[in-house]
Amino acid sequence: MTTPTLAVWKFASCDGCQLTLLDCEDELLELAGKVRMAHFLEASSTVVPGPYDVSLVEGSITTPADLRRIQEVRAASKVLVTIGACATAGGVQALRNFADVREFASIVYANPQYIDTLATSTPVAAHVPVDYELHGCPIDRGQLLGTIAALLAGRAPDLPDTSVCTDCKRRGLTCLLVAGDTPCLGPVTRAGCGALCPGVHRGCFGCFGPMAKPNTPVLIPLLRSRGMSDDDVDRVFSTFTVTETRREEP
Repeated sequence: MTTPTLAVWKFASCDGCQLTLLDCEDELLELAGKVRMAHFLEASSTVVPGPYDVSLVEGSITTPADLRRIQEVRAASKVLVTIGACATAGGVQALRNFADVREFASIVYANPQYIDTLATSTPVAAHVPVDYELHGCPIDRGQLLGTIAALLAGRAPDLPDTSVCTDCKRRGLTCLLVAGDTPCLGPVTRAGCGALCPGVHRGCFGCFGPMAKPNTPVLIPLLRSRGMSDDDVDRVFSTFTVTETRREEP
């Protein structure tokens, strides 16, 4: 039986999700004994030609070169998994989708005529078929390891599609929004982080993106009643997954 090949690819991103994989430490050593790491430039300069059994893709598509390369990665990968808010929703850089990227370039760069970029920052799924998505900024290490283990075992990974409130209930946490009057996006945010922020008495700020059917028309008046202005509400929905949350706002 041949050893499965794993490839990890970077597009426009901060590398945080790749670092989550490297941070797995002992589990990563065990994983290295079960797969052949064919492409992972964050960890090694070794590059093995495809095809690849599983590809993990971090980052959004922001340049013509990105667009060509993601199509090549898709063609060489049996299973493609996008990891993190950039790859699944365009990331923070997708804020430029609501403005003029040429104006940004003229302000930032001394010679903007040399900048070759697309007008938008878009998720990988906008350009090629994606088999599974791991959300978060960064992704959850347990969810990442669980997904890789499932794929190696030949089964589909178990990825949650409920809200962060579900994680809070499982941990026995008191609701910050109802009992503590703390603004919190937990009711409309996809589970997967284990209620990390509510667990330290901080309201969820939505880094895992909106759940499948978020009830934002109910949540937004609650946020306003907790002291948030209209500008505050707009800002809190305009961060890691702005392209998704803007579609869900009433």
